[in-house]
Amino acid sequence: MPEHTTLGELAKTVRSKNAGTDRITFDIIFADQATYDHVRASQAVTRSTVGELFGVPDDRITDFVEFDPAFAIKFTLKRLAPSGGPGERDVFGCQQYPPLLSVPVPTPAGSPQPA
Repeated sequence: MPEHTTLGELAKTVRSKNAGTDRITFDIIFADQATYDHVRASQAVTRSTVGELFGVPDDRITDFVEFDPAFAIKFTLKRLAPSGGPGERDVFGCQQYPPLLSVPVPTPAGSPQPA
């Protein structure tokens, strides 16, 4: 049995999108409370791990929220260039989430693996 699974296997939705002209917001949404609680407890996705994963300093992370009612982890990054500005490569911010898909999440002992 693998020692971990990935965030992409556990999350129902992983997405990124514009949050105004100067920010991109990310949503990681889980289908149920148990999976959400497991990922939170694993510390696989924290403000610190987001900074490392995307190679950004903490001051570019404007928000990091664990939103219990939606079983979601949400965070927002400041863009280096405004949406649609010179040198900016993703006007809608919708192509920034893929690094999240391969984040390893430890598998609890005795847990069934995702199908």
